[in-house]
Amino acid sequence: MNLKMNISFWNDEGRFFGPGPYRLLKGIESVGSLRAAAKEMELSYSKALSMVQRAESALGFALIQRKIGGKHGGGSCLTAKALELMDCYEQYIQACNQQAERLYDVYFEKFQQKEPTFNRQPRNWEKHSI
Repeated sequence: MNLKMNISFWNDEGRFFGPGPYRLLKGIESVGSLRAAAKEMELSYSKALSMVQRAESALGFALIQRKIGGKHGGGSCLTAKALELMDCYEQYIQACNQQAERLYDVYFEKFQQKEPTFNRQPRNWEKHSI
C-alpha cells in the first residue's frame, strides 16, 4: 500500500490553496505567464485567474505581479510573499508526509502485506553432495 495525502487550506468560503494553486504558481514561476501556466495545466485562463484571486483574497496579499503587454507581450511573475508561501507549503507537505507515514505504520501495521516466507524443503538431489 502507498499512502498519498493532499493538503488544502480552507476558509468559510471554501478551499483557497492546495496542490492545484501551488502547481499553477510553480508554472507561473517557470514560464512567466499566468495564461501559459494555465494552458500547461489544461485550465482556462479565467479558471486560473479565479484560483489566484481566491487565494489572494483569503491570504490577504498578492501572489502575482502582472506585466501589461507591450512589444514582447505581458506576463506575470510571483511576488516575494508567493515564493515564501510556496516554500512554507513545500516544507509543511514534507513534514506532514513524514508524520503520516509514521502514523500509518503505527495504526495500520497489521494490514500491511508482509514478505512471504517459505519453508523450503531441500530436494532429494540437494541432500547429497557429489
